[in-house]
Amino acid sequence: MTDIDIGIKKEDRLKIADGLKSLLADSYTLYLQTHNFHWNVTGIHFRELHLMFEEHYTELALAVDDIAERIRTLDVAAPGTYKEFARLSSIKEIEGVPSSADMVDLLTKGHEQVIKTARQVLKLAQAAEDESTAALVSDRMRIHEKTAWMLRAMSK
Repeated sequence: MTDIDIGIKKEDRLKIADGLKSLLADSYTLYLQTHNFHWNVTGIHFRELHLMFEEHYTELALAVDDIAERIRTLDVAAPGTYKEFARLSSIKEIEGVPSSADMVDLLTKGHEQVIKTARQVLKLAQAAEDESTAALVSDRMRIHEKTAWMLRAMSK
């Protein structure tokens, strides 16, 4: 077996991977929350929200795979259990079924939290000149910023 040699110091790879683990946990928690809300939304805007939440959780399902695979590319095991995600995530699970307006608000806050987590990882990647992680995280930030903007627009 050959040791990894991709031009990033081991210490930096481990720091970046730890940050990506938090980003993965936040993204997965947001995925679950979005999927839950897709199933349970009711009210006058049911169809619009049901379809929008489906778009969001579908995009997040692809995103968590990209993030996990980047962690593996850095030669670190990716977390993959609810227990690990709960420990690593800064997004807390929601009890019960909130109103559709509260769902939109909670998802907005969730996307904003993912953006904040991504910014922390981006700084680590940039400091280590890890352009691949920086590009992935930057793309994730752009998607979450746009989604948060759209959700905020629905609340007005």
